[in-house]
Amino acid sequence: MSGLDEFGEIARLFRPLTRGAPGALELKDDAAILPSRKGHDIVVTKDAIVEGVHFPVGEAPDLVARKLARVNLSDLAAKAAEPFAAFLAIAWPAATGERERERFALGLAADFETFGVSLLGGDTVSTPGPLMASLTVMGWVPQGRMVRRAGARPGDRLLVSGTIGDGALGLAAVRGEISDPSGQLAFRYRLPEPRLDLRDALRRVATAAADVSDGLIADARHIADASGVQIVIDLDQLPLSGGAATWLEAQPDIPAALLRLGSGGDDYEVVCTAPPGVRKPPGFTVVGEVREGAGIEVRAAGAVVDPGAGGWRHGQAGADEA
Repeated sequence: MSGLDEFGEIARLFRPLTRGAPGALELKDDAAILPSRKGHDIVVTKDAIVEGVHFPVGEAPDLVARKLARVNLSDLAAKAAEPFAAFLAIAWPAATGERERERFALGLAADFETFGVSLLGGDTVSTPGPLMASLTVMGWVPQGRMVRRAGARPGDRLLVSGTIGDGALGLAAVRGEISDPSGQLAFRYRLPEPRLDLRDALRRVATAAADVSDGLIADARHIADASGVQIVIDLDQLPLSGGAATWLEAQPDIPAALLRLGSGGDDYEVVCTAPPGVRKPPGFTVVGEVREGAGIEVRAAGAVVDPGAGGWRHGQAGADEA
């Protein structure tokens, strides 16, 4: 470890991230005390990221930290939860210098401040490599009101927030495989925005929801499987950013290109189902419907297409390697 021992590093780099939360005990203990909130459930989620798999080798440490925070907060966003606390585990490669550790902590601090999260504890260790970091985040939701993957019903509409495909194209831009003159696609990949602003809308209209991390098709399939229904997705209705639309126009095979956008992952938007009689919330696009049956049906250019896996499969190598 660079100039500090583990406890000195925790005190200097990570104690400020507690933001004064009493339950953190100033990170001087082996455990933390979770606060309670009358009439609310605590929602817990955990994601890990690994260098060379979930972010490029040599990525700026502050961006790594902020992506770690945001991919976890995206899970809470899809559950309509309000974040409040986190636990961090990080394995530093032996060659990681003090300045790189500082930049990681500063990036995490910036997003914790933005999203109202306090660090309550965790662990730091050394590793031969690569860098691995894991965050456990917690949020509040009114008792019994967490939006689950299960709950979609035949007749519901399938909605998605924001734009789809920027994450996949952003990774391609980072790799130098496609042009990205404005840098917006790469920005969306490197620094996704957790859709915590949709909390009230999801509580009001959603029967089921998931964040779009594995790919719109794959995450819609997760909802279908959990709910015991079939979901039909119309890729012709995908909401696209200017950069994605420009890329799509240049592709010789539009159905294949739409399939790439719908299965690429790393968008961190929210896909949800909602009854047909409710008003579509602002910022959402209707991209399909729920039917009786099982699995998914995907359409592009007016025809049914084979989606394959439809997105990232956990445990596979290569699909999301940076």
